Amino acid sequence: MAEKKILLVEDNPVNRRLAIFLLRSQGYQVREATSALEAFEILKSESFDLIVMDIQLPGMDGLEATTKLRGEPATAAIPVIAVTSYAMSGDRDKALAAGCSGYVTKPIDKTIFLAEIGRHLK
Repeated sequence: MAEKKILLVEDNPVNRRLAIFLLRSQGYQVREATSALEAFEILKSESFDLIVMDIQLPGMDGLEATTKLRGEPATAAIPVIAVTSYAMSGDRDKALAAGCSGYVTKPIDKTIFLAEIGRHLK
């Protein structure tokens, strides 16, 4: 079976390194973007099995980016996992309403993070 390809959209270098380490430790191929606009450029020429999307991004936030992804035929079916430090009541619902398939809070719990990724890549 071919490696699953994941696009990681995260502007914080520390969070990005941790997520990349965890994902690659499970055999996933990871491509990184530091903004939603960079992610859209990458998606023009590459396909992915899953997108891990930070919600707090410079410029366009992750919820707006996810809504835009859902509106494009080429990316509408790619699962998007929101990763965020937002942990207020209702934030999970906002992420799911924007089209996210899953939601993980920061700081990342590696077990929960990897379980959520695996659940959407079956």
